Amino acid sequence: MTDTIFALATPPGRGAVAVIRISGPASGRALAQIGATSLTARRASLRRLVDADHREIDQALVFWFPGPASFTGEDSAELHLHGGLAVIETMTAALLHTGLRLAEPGEFTRRAFENGKLDLSQAEAVADLVDAETSAQRDQALQQLGGALSRRYEDWRQRLIHVLAMLEAAVDFPDEELPEDVAGRARPDLDALLLDLEQALSESARGTRIREGYRIALTGAPNAGKSSLFNALVERDAAIVTPIAGTTRDVIEGQLVLGGRKVLIADTAGLRETDDVIEAEGVARARAWAAAADLELHLVPVDEPPPAVPDGVWLIRTKADLRPNDGVGISIASGHGLAALRAELTAAVVAATSGSEFPAATQARHAVRLRDAHQHLERAAHHLHEAELASEDVRLAIRALEAVAGRVDVEAVLDVIFSSFCIGK
Repeated sequence: MTDTIFALATPPGRGAVAVIRISGPASGRALAQIGATSLTARRASLRRLVDADHREIDQALVFWFPGPASFTGEDSAELHLHGGLAVIETMTAALLHTGLRLAEPGEFTRRAFENGKLDLSQAEAVADLVDAETSAQRDQALQQLGGALSRRYEDWRQRLIHVLAMLEAAVDFPDEELPEDVAGRARPDLDALLLDLEQALSESARGTRIREGYRIALTGAPNAGKSSLFNALVERDAAIVTPIAGTTRDVIEGQLVLGGRKVLIADTAGLRETDDVIEAEGVARARAWAAAADLELHLVPVDEPPPAVPDGVWLIRTKADLRPNDGVGISIASGHGLAALRAELTAAVVAATSGSEFPAATQARHAVRLRDAHQHLERAAHHLHEAELASEDVRLAIRALEAVAGRVDVEAVLDVIFSSFCIGK
């Protein structure tokens, strides 16, 4: 990383302020070339910034962050310019003329990781915090950025190192005066770790639900009221509503916030047998979306007999205005029951995304490593009477946990992770 990068860190377009970030060994030289000299570290300095011909570009605030006490660990700076497009374009040209290059997506955070300022899970949290749309997503990202996930995995790692030490003692020093059955003495610690990982795996979906959204599928026969309920929940006319059966032929997704949590809800094609190829494809997609959802709401009008539904599926009686005296179900036309349904959905979403501990997996990558570690520990427990085999499996479990923080196997995932970042981060 001998080159120096820069990027616009604020959204492009007209604005009051535009921030350009700079990082790399030539940061100080580039600042001097554009007129930003005699800077005090980590304090705002008002400077007249110029181009290569010493024509004024802007009067701006300049912040100087000498490494390693910076976000990236390198010499860094920020230019707080007026947000006009002409100012941004002229400053970009001036910085390119000094020999700097435009940053790739996520390159600032990648440099922070590679310089030891963040571990890989904290770097992922930076992107999650930028993308956060709800208070729950923000809180989860802040905790992860603060090291909550790293500390949990490091605790497991240290305990596994202790188990590994006992097992390797039995392998490397069989003739020494070691405590009898030292490998067997590792079993309580190994069993406790297995229990912890099993619990973590059982709730690993919680972090993903918060980050990506809790998924609710609306299913039912044609004209059961799915599109009407969908529009009512997302509070806009997102789905077409007509009396014609089979109007919805594809999955229509909408987003809402319940209890501070992001929720993805899907209006699906009416479930029925059909010879229409297009409608049949819509029904297949409806079933697939419902199968992958966290919650399925199966809608049936109040004037039809209620069907049996599988455990976990909510039966929602619709068109309550057809039988107003019954007081059962919901009615989009009158609004009956909608507030109660929204409250019940909110409670379900909050319950599914709440827990006493920080989730052990907020990304699919974390869950994969958790499962790997658990499988290796199960094998170690099975082969505990053969200390050499058990040691190898414990070593592999440690390696799986270390991969979450980026201690090992990191090159294979760096490009994938940081390519999803926005420019300037």
